[in-house]
Amino acid sequence: MAARRDRTHYLYIAVIVAVALGILVGFAAPGVAVELKPIGTGFVNLIKMMISPVIFCTIVLGVGSVRKAAKVGAVGGLALGYFMAMSTVALAIGLVVGNILEPGSGLHLTEATREAGAAQATGASESTADFLLGIIPTTIVSAFTEGSVLQTLMVALLAGFALQAMGSAGEPVLRGIGHIQRLVFRMLAMIMWAAPVGAFGAIAAVVGETGLDALKSLAIIMIGFYITCALFVFVVLGALLRLVAGLNIFTLLKYLGREFLLILSTSSSESALPRLIAKMEHLGVSKPVVGITVPTGYSFNLDGTAIYLTMASLFIAEGMGDPLSIGEQVSLLLFMIIASKGAAGVTGAGLATLAGGLQSHRPELVDGVGLIVGIDRFMSEARAMTNFAGNAVATVLVGTWTKEIDKQRVNEVLAGKIPFDEKTLVDDHGPADEAGDAPQSVPEPRGLEKADKAGV
Repeated sequence: MAARRDRTHYLYIAVIVAVALGILVGFAAPGVAVELKPIGTGFVNLIKMMISPVIFCTIVLGVGSVRKAAKVGAVGGLALGYFMAMSTVALAIGLVVGNILEPGSGLHLTEATREAGAAQATGASESTADFLLGIIPTTIVSAFTEGSVLQTLMVALLAGFALQAMGSAGEPVLRGIGHIQRLVFRMLAMIMWAAPVGAFGAIAAVVGETGLDALKSLAIIMIGFYITCALFVFVVLGALLRLVAGLNIFTLLKYLGREFLLILSTSSSESALPRLIAKMEHLGVSKPVVGITVPTGYSFNLDGTAIYLTMASLFIAEGMGDPLSIGEQVSLLLFMIIASKGAAGVTGAGLATLAGGLQSHRPELVDGVGLIVGIDRFMSEARAMTNFAGNAVATVLVGTWTKEIDKQRVNEVLAGKIPFDEKTLVDDHGPADEAGDAPQSVPEPRGLEKADKAGV
């Protein structure tokens, strides 16, 4: 059994080789490379196709197995409070580093970049009312067909609370959804074998489109952004993880190494969302915490996007010769705290959010978005990986605060004693399974669910 699972190592070696080949093709034959873009887009679309059913099954199983609805609300409230705090910290760090580097000085806005900025701003702004109304799907089914994480989250929470209220009558439905979850994760495991092809097409296209010229002229903000993201992950998130959960950030990120490789090759944190859910459950965090924290975090806990928004805003203002005053920077920071919420974890979403934020706050700077279009794709890799790391750490922290984490299992998993099943991506670590018996349809819940069953 273990030998069969080890075959997935070859898959991720193939992804690394594919990325290298994609870069070579992008430099050697840019025209051909650009034509390969649909291959990368197709792979990301295959992954996105699975996100709604994964989120639905995970949340319904997690919420439906908890006996008291108030505890689910407590997890969600704690997660949202943490997300708001960390997004604010990330925005502030972006402002500080941006002021130190002053990356936009000396650049000039051409007519071409002016038009590129205007194109990004078209339809990018969205009012708070539109955002809130957008959470409500047209129909229950449309929440799955339109690919909106927040709409799926809402339908799944309603279904979970309804099954919770049904009590024992809802248990057959929960078992059925458990079987569907297995099917969905097995399909996802099959799709992952297309990752090398998708990575090759995505990387080749972006290198072919961008070339070296844009990278040379905009290297300062790129390098500064990457360093800032690294400092945020390893210093800020690392310190929090050590103080709250007693874990080493490097050990956790090593456990999620394959997911980071997938994000790097596709430039989309959404491509790793289903695997993050599976791995956090395998790590030892309870289903309700994983089911609520991870999907919500993908819309509200975008640390990398927050850093990007403030640094890019300063870069554009300086590049256009109209630097922001300290008061304007604080005002923009407050605005971006709201504007960054709901930005999808897909390529280009950060650019659209930036354009929309500037259009609402400083319209005269919108044209300058064109200055950053050329390197946005390369910055989106760091943005996506930072967002992903932030959500992984948030899940562990919320699990620790709510005492919904099996610390002994966490240590064993991170030490490599309990390998993740790459074949099914489904975590079945109940007592029966560990004893070698048949796995249960719905894994035995831990933490607060057990307490609820005991009548606590």
